[in-house]
Amino acid sequence: MEISQNPLGKRFRGYLPVVIDIETAGFNAKKNPLLEIAAVIVEPDEQGWMCITEKHHCNIIPFKNSELDEAALKFTGIDPFHPFRMAIDEKEALTKLFTPIKAAVKRNDCKRAILVGHNPAFDINFLNAAIDRTQYKRSPFHPFSSFDTATLGGLVYGQTVLAKIAQAAGLEWDNEKAHSALYDAEQTAKLFCLIINRWKKLTELEDGISSSDGLPEPLS
Repeated sequence: MEISQNPLGKRFRGYLPVVIDIETAGFNAKKNPLLEIAAVIVEPDEQGWMCITEKHHCNIIPFKNSELDEAALKFTGIDPFHPFRMAIDEKEALTKLFTPIKAAVKRNDCKRAILVGHNPAFDINFLNAAIDRTQYKRSPFHPFSSFDTATLGGLVYGQTVLAKIAQAAGLEWDNEKAHSALYDAEQTAKLFCLIINRWKKLTELEDGISSSDGLPEPLS
């Protein structure tokens, strides 16, 4: 697939959308560790349609003295110390993900990446906590702004639960694979692309209709 010659620097205020999903051992970003993190980069193709271009994923070793919530582990089904997880420490995981994201930011003439997530406050809090803990310099992400597919899904499809939005959008959904960081990130990225591309279609349609064609006036 050819990348668009019209990069995203002039769209989304110069931010590159990157879908992030994080699986953790609890809800406290300061005490509970990251266990999985996935990043899916989306970019426009030659015709300007948003699509997935890269997928990255890491299993992560719980940081020293972190607390593991048994209920959270039961929910995700993750064994943090399974020998075949091939887990790496937080800083190595951030470097592994941030390096290709920074390259994508540069080739799209963007100034930073912006986190796209489903109810992203959770993900951005855990991501920022890991960045602080590891003293990682020059994160590519905006520190607090994000795009929320729960809000977008409610607007476009009338649903806010990721599985229900995906089904309403005509995407397949596998409950057995759900709550894996990579699967959830990829499904969220597909959904985000569908919504952005749908908006592109609507914009092109409206641009082809003159103001004399009876479009309703916006509410005052």
